[in-house]
Amino acid sequence: MAENTIIDSYKHGKVNIADDVIGVISTIAASEIKGIKALNGTFQDDVLELIGKKNFNKGIQVNMNDNIVHVDLSVIVDYGTKIHEVAKEVQENVKLAIESMTGLQVAAVNVSIEGINTKIEKDNMKS
Repeated sequence: MAENTIIDSYKHGKVNIADDVIGVISTIAASEIKGIKALNGTFQDDVLELIGKKNFNKGIQVNMNDNIVHVDLSVIVDYGTKIHEVAKEVQENVKLAIESMTGLQVAAVNVSIEGINTKIEKDNMKS
């Protein structure tokens, strides 16, 4: 994901946005949605975390072609959430965040539900 995309050539130079930046924006936007427990990454992401490298693009793949963005997200949702509604909210929030922050056009935000969090939070047990 370490590619750069030139979004425009201005009078004073070029603006490049790395795919990793799109990934971070997507991560933050997805995690803002209630019902999303975490993004689910690959084995490589897990190994990087074990050796102490924080991966903010865990569970995200960004593809850009002619300044049009396609994002694939793998997420874990909390048990009891309406999965279809949460996925739709993630799609809308990620699309809005990328477009408003970068000016790029988002063609697709694909959400894959990879798991359900069934752990009961301590606060919920007290109720």
